[in-house]
Amino acid sequence: MRPTSGDPWAPYVPDEGMPWDLRRVVHLHRRAGFAATWEELQRDLKDGPEASINRLLEGRSRSCGIPADFAAFADRLADRALAATDSSRLKAWWVYRMLFGPDPLTERLTLLWHGHFATSNGKVNNVALMRRQNETLRSLCRAPFGALLRAMLRDPALLIWLDAPDNTKGHPNENLARELMELFTLGVGPYSEDDVKRAARALTGWRFVGDEVRLIPSRHDPGSKTILGRTAAFDIDSLAALLLDHPATSRRLAWRLCHEFFGEGAVDERAIGALAEGLRAHNLDIGWGVATVLHSRLFFDAANLGRRIASPIDYILGAVRALEMLDPAPSAPVLADWCGRLGQDLFYPPNVGGWPGGRSWITTRSALGRANFAAALVGVDSVGLGTSFDPIVLAARHGQGRNPLFFARLLLGADGPEVPLDAPGPARHALVRLLASAEAQRI
Repeated sequence: MRPTSGDPWAPYVPDEGMPWDLRRVVHLHRRAGFAATWEELQRDLKDGPEASINRLLEGRSRSCGIPADFAAFADRLADRALAATDSSRLKAWWVYRMLFGPDPLTERLTLLWHGHFATSNGKVNNVALMRRQNETLRSLCRAPFGALLRAMLRDPALLIWLDAPDNTKGHPNENLARELMELFTLGVGPYSEDDVKRAARALTGWRFVGDEVRLIPSRHDPGSKTILGRTAAFDIDSLAALLLDHPATSRRLAWRLCHEFFGEGAVDERAIGALAEGLRAHNLDIGWGVATVLHSRLFFDAANLGRRIASPIDYILGAVRALEMLDPAPSAPVLADWCGRLGQDLFYPPNVGGWPGGRSWITTRSALGRANFAAALVGVDSVGLGTSFDPIVLAARHGQGRNPLFFARLLLGADGPEVPLDAPGPARHALVRLLASAEAQRI
């Protein structure tokens, strides 16, 4: 996808070559949320891109399936997870938020930052701290990046994950400093090994006092340090300011947003550079960056439709939501378990780099797993529904009871494998084949 001239992030205005059609409405909800119901798709098709995008940005895109007591029930789920010190319950809490919450874009951005500041409970071993980190990511997911970075540099779970309590004056531990530069801000290239060593000195002295992270002055190295060509008595905040001001940080954030909303290698260097310049001009405001991407002509370009490989969470929650399996809903713990089985185990990223995404999501084993999930979801096996899904009932509810292309249009936004609607059994099997098709693995 390569803009030929002009502003690569120019706003999308429908025209004959790029009409506002069902394909682009489905695309918007698949990439920026976790799919949409037929009613929501038809509403947005009628209202046009401006209103539809703004609803997502404002957390008002969902008109179906939001429980009246969503917030209170979500809090109870999290509290039970903490009381039981059970990470599987914490995963279920987040799946519940993604599936039923009113603001899917915020949940998607929380997931983005969970991968960016990848922290695994496998080492942290503290459900309360993992929830605390998750809430921090959620509350600052669209803030200027500096606010999020500074919060994460004091986040107990991240500091345990990267051995920060072992980083003391005279005995620096480089783990946090290295990932701060390589993964969180600059990316590979703009710094040296000496920069990492000196940045580690700037980060010394932070320890846990009760449930809080505090600086212990006697353990901090207050001396002068030369980092990235600048000499000062750097500490945690002045180091963060130095890194935030570096042009490589805005470029890495632009890459991160493009990777999330377009997929690997989909946006050329010119467009990434232009988005990076815009982020620098807007104080690295992530909300500005997300709005710029979602409103852009590039986002709705034909070459970007159906290009990004769906993550396990995209695939699983997108199917549940599009098929309106909301009341009764599948078991959130079972759905979270399926996400892990297909390669995306919430709160347990594989390493400091998070999930690599892209083509790594699809292997022979995971493709079979996705087909097995589809069969379980539709009713061949149980996913906690208690009853088999009836495709004929859903199609009839929307006046599509005799349309074999209804489910392809619902899930893909375009004609695709047919689901004949003459009898529930054959319809279920055809729907499984659609969900397991190559087209359904991309969003």
